[in-house]
Amino acid sequence: MRDLGAIFSRRQSKRRNHQPSSPLAAHDGHAQSQTPTVSAGHDIGEVVEISEDVSDSEPKEDAQEATTSQTKVHGLKRSLSARHLSFISLGGTLGTGLFISAGTSLAMAGPGGALVSYAFLGGIVFFLMSSLGELATFIPISGSFNEYSSRFGDPAIGFALGWNYWFNYVCVTASELVAAGIIMRNYLPHVNGVVWSIISAAILLGLNLFSVRGYAEAEFWFAAIKVVTVIVFIVVGIVVAAGGLGGHTYGVENWKIEGAPFHDGVPGVLATLVLTGYAFQGTEVVGIIAGEAADPIRTVPKAIRQVFWRILLFYVGCIFIIGLIIPYNDPSLVNASTENIGQSPFTMVFSKAGLKPAADVMNAIILTTVLSAGNTCIYIATRTLWNLAMLGQAPAVFRKVTKSGIPLYSLGLSLGIATGVFLLSLIGNQVVYTWILSLAGVTGFVSWLGIAFSHIRFRGAYVRQGYDVKDLPYKSVLYPFGPVLCLVVITIIVFGQGWPSFAGGTFHIKTFVTSYVSIPVTVALYLFWKLGKKSKWVRLDEADVLRDSIFDPTCDIYAPGRNSREVRDRNVVLASSQDSLASVATGFKLSTM
Repeated sequence: MRDLGAIFSRRQSKRRNHQPSSPLAAHDGHAQSQTPTVSAGHDIGEVVEISEDVSDSEPKEDAQEATTSQTKVHGLKRSLSARHLSFISLGGTLGTGLFISAGTSLAMAGPGGALVSYAFLGGIVFFLMSSLGELATFIPISGSFNEYSSRFGDPAIGFALGWNYWFNYVCVTASELVAAGIIMRNYLPHVNGVVWSIISAAILLGLNLFSVRGYAEAEFWFAAIKVVTVIVFIVVGIVVAAGGLGGHTYGVENWKIEGAPFHDGVPGVLATLVLTGYAFQGTEVVGIIAGEAADPIRTVPKAIRQVFWRILLFYVGCIFIIGLIIPYNDPSLVNASTENIGQSPFTMVFSKAGLKPAADVMNAIILTTVLSAGNTCIYIATRTLWNLAMLGQAPAVFRKVTKSGIPLYSLGLSLGIATGVFLLSLIGNQVVYTWILSLAGVTGFVSWLGIAFSHIRFRGAYVRQGYDVKDLPYKSVLYPFGPVLCLVVITIIVFGQGWPSFAGGTFHIKTFVTSYVSIPVTVALYLFWKLGKKSKWVRLDEADVLRDSIFDPTCDIYAPGRNSREVRDRNVVLASSQDSLASVATGFKLSTM
C-alpha cells in the first residue's frame, strides 16, 4: 500500500495547509514568501505557474494580473458577471427532470402527494443552497464541494466526493448526448441519431473551449428560454384551469377523483422523493461557478437568494398546475420521454389549451434543455477534475489551464469519457451503458451530504478559531437546523431509494443492485485514499479557514477591514507596542534623573 496513489502529485506543503495562529501572522507569512513558478510536473507542494498555455509558452501578464493571487496561482479567470450568475442560478438546472419526469411523480403520488414531495424536497434544497452560499461566498473556489470536505473533514472524504461527483456529471453528459440524438430524429428521421449526438458533443466542446464566458453566455440564453417557457406554461395553465382556454373549467376536480389527492398515501410521497431529487440536482452549480465569479461577495448571495423563488415558482408552481389539469391516473403521464415528447405534461397542458403545435414547440425547448444540461454538466466535470488535481488527488497534468483560464486537459478527458460512455449505448441492448449510469446512481445526493457536512464543520472551525459569525458576508438560514435536517433527510433518501426492490414481498436483485451499487464504490474510493495516504481527520482548531477566503490578504477577493478578529489582534499589537514604548520612555526618563 506504500505506492498507492503514486500516480498522483504529492500533497501541498504544510506551509499552504497550515492555519496561522492569527491573521497578522497569516499576513506576514504571505508577505514574506512570494509564489515562485515552476514547470508542470513539479511537486504540488511547490506553487505551480498553471496559467501557462498548454503549449508550455509563458503568458504575458500585466501588472495588475501579476499581483493577483487568484489569477496567478490558480489560473482560472474571474469573469462571470452578476447577470450570468443570476440566470444560471435561476434557470440553469431546469431540465428534463421537470419538463418530462414531473408527470411520473404525479402518477405515483397523486396531485397532493406530488405537490408535498416537491415542496418538502424544495425546502431541503433551499437549506442546502443556503449552507453552500455561506461557504461559497466566504471561500469562492471552483470545484468547491470536495475541497471543503477535504479542508474541514478528511482529505479521503474529499477524494471520494470529488471523483464521484466528476463521474456523475460525465455520465449525465453522456445521457444528454443520447437524448439529443433521439430528439433530432423527430425532425430528421432519415439521419442517424449518432450524427446529432456527435454534433452536440462538438457544440459542447466549442462552448467550453475558449473561455468561461462562452459557457456562461450560452447558459444565459438557454436559461432565458427555459424561464420564459415555465412562465408561459404557468400563465396558460392558470387560464386553462379557470376555463378561459380549452372550453372546460377544471378547477380542483382532479383533486377529487378516486384515489386523489394523495394516491398511495405516505408511501406514495416517499416513493417520489428520489425522482423529485433528481429534478433538483444541479442546483449546486452556483458553488462551482463562484470560483470564476467577478464579484462573489455580492453576486453569490444574490444567486442563492433566488433559489427560494425558483423552487416556489418553477417547481412547486408547475407541479400544482399540472395536477389541476391532468388527472393522476392518466396513462400518458408515465409514457413521457425524450422519444415521446407528446406525452410530456407540459405538452399535454398546452394541447388542452388548443395550442396544436405544442409537441413541436416542446421538442425544440427540450432540445435546448438537453444542450443546456450538457453544457453545465461538462463545465462542472471539468472544474471538479481540475480542483482534484490542484489538491493532488488527480494527476498533475489536469492542473494546467490555457491563457484564457480553461483547464484544457480536464475538459478533454471529461468530454472524451462522456463520449465514450455515449458510444457504449450503441452496443447490444445497452446493458453496459445502463450499468455505468447505475454507478453514478445516488452520487448527486452524496454530494449534497458533503455540502451539509462541510458547512457544519466549517462553522465549527470558524467559531473555534475566534472568528465572528457577524463578519460572514452571507449567513445560512436557521443554522444549525438547516444543515442537520439536510443530513438526516438526504441520508434517508440515499439508503431508502432502493425500497422497491423489497416491495410486494419479492426481492428484486437487479433493482437492489442498481439502486445501491454506487454506495460501495464511494466507500472504496474513501478507503483507497484513507489507507493509501493515511489521511487524518482535520481538527477544528487546525482547519485552514483563511486560504482563498475573503480574509486572505493574498487572495484577489480579500476584503480589508471585514475580519474583526484581524482588526482586534492588530489593535492589541498596537496597544502592546505603545505600552512598551511608554515603559521604555519612562525608564529612560528615570535613568537620566
